[in-house]
Amino acid sequence: MSSLLSKKAACNAHGQDSSYFLGWEEYERNSYDRITNPEGIIQMGLAENQLCYHLLESWLANNPHALGFKSQGQYIFRKLALFQDYHGLPEFKKQAMVEFMSEISGNKVRFEPQSLVLIAGATSANEALIFCLADPNDAFLLPTPYYPGFDRDLKWRTEVVIVPIHCKSSNGFQITEEGLEQAYEDATNRNLRVKGVLITNPSNPCGTTMTVDELNLLLNFIELKKIHLISDEIYSGTVFNKPDFKSVIEVLNERNNNNNNSTNQIMIREQVHVVYSLSKDLGLPGFRVGAIYSNHKMVLDAATKMSSFGLVSSQTQFLLSVMLSDKYFTKTYIKENQKRLKRRHKMLVGGLKKAGISCLKSNAGLFCWVDMRHLLKSNTFNAEIELWKKIIYDVKLNISPGSSCHCNEPGWFRVCFANMSGRTLKLAIKRLKDFVADHDEFNYHTKYHQPTT
Repeated sequence: MSSLLSKKAACNAHGQDSSYFLGWEEYERNSYDRITNPEGIIQMGLAENQLCYHLLESWLANNPHALGFKSQGQYIFRKLALFQDYHGLPEFKKQAMVEFMSEISGNKVRFEPQSLVLIAGATSANEALIFCLADPNDAFLLPTPYYPGFDRDLKWRTEVVIVPIHCKSSNGFQITEEGLEQAYEDATNRNLRVKGVLITNPSNPCGTTMTVDELNLLLNFIELKKIHLISDEIYSGTVFNKPDFKSVIEVLNERNNNNNNSTNQIMIREQVHVVYSLSKDLGLPGFRVGAIYSNHKMVLDAATKMSSFGLVSSQTQFLLSVMLSDKYFTKTYIKENQKRLKRRHKMLVGGLKKAGISCLKSNAGLFCWVDMRHLLKSNTFNAEIELWKKIIYDVKLNISPGSSCHCNEPGWFRVCFANMSGRTLKLAIKRLKDFVADHDEFNYHTKYHQPTT
């Protein structure tokens, strides 16, 4: 009986009733396997990076002491098994993690360990920041399209309201001043107090890196409105083509060097917060390693307290401190990962092009933002969902419809490419190509062979 439960448990505001999560449910009921279920649904809705596991496994095989909990020849199991400081193991937080984050940014940013909070994954990091910056019924502005999971991750427990910043395909879904101001006005017209803007850079689902102009536009906007900016940069190491990734911290540093008004620069630095994790760049989502980077002391203090509800295990920190301290390995991994992502991206984009399907030009991420507007029966979201259902149930591919990402243009889909083998991706492309051919043939006969009356 729901009357015996809390309002939180009984409500349907968890955001998991969207087509994004429904697609996952269908996949789990009928998942593809080359041997046991070759007609099953291929999972293309999972942004997971499996392209360089051989490098990780090879490193582990060559460094058994990391898995055996040995440091300098001594077993440290007892040390790791006992309670640790919530701030994290010094060798991980103060050295390995911040150095890896800097390496991912091309060593253009020096991340300071005293400004870092470790927490169990980016999901926890984003939610903790929302708890720190906003109260129930406050608003955060998010550019569309955005990651569908944010409707759960940011809203369910915090009870904040997401207000979309509508972006358009005509300029590659870039953020504009007009879009920012309109979203802010929409929020205030609803009597919502806007507390910040949250972005993903590189973008999930677009797979694009933000321009310096966009980042400066955002920094000017939050300075003017006296609100916060959260930059989710968990895909920063997946950039495989120009332009290079630029962290918002790098842009902040450049502004600081070019601006004499030091008071304003100190204030705006405290309004900017970065989320990072090892789930996408290193392909370790199961390890649950996330981080909050902030220059706001009260935010750091509160986030550290909140991290006690989702700590990174000491064993995980130790293993990764050894791995990420191996600079030859990290350099090799980053380079090879980018090379393989580029190759896989090219495979998907090229295959879809042969099927008559185009993608938004992108240079990062584990997915493509795919344009299927020409396959819609009408320019409506109902038609988009109808097409999505055909792709799920008939084509047997789980992809994410744009409406689940709050895109305001029907017909766009997020399609992931790094969570499967090359053979499986080729099969998925063939299935989609066959579907488009059948679709075009049906439309031809419908148009030119109507029965006469």
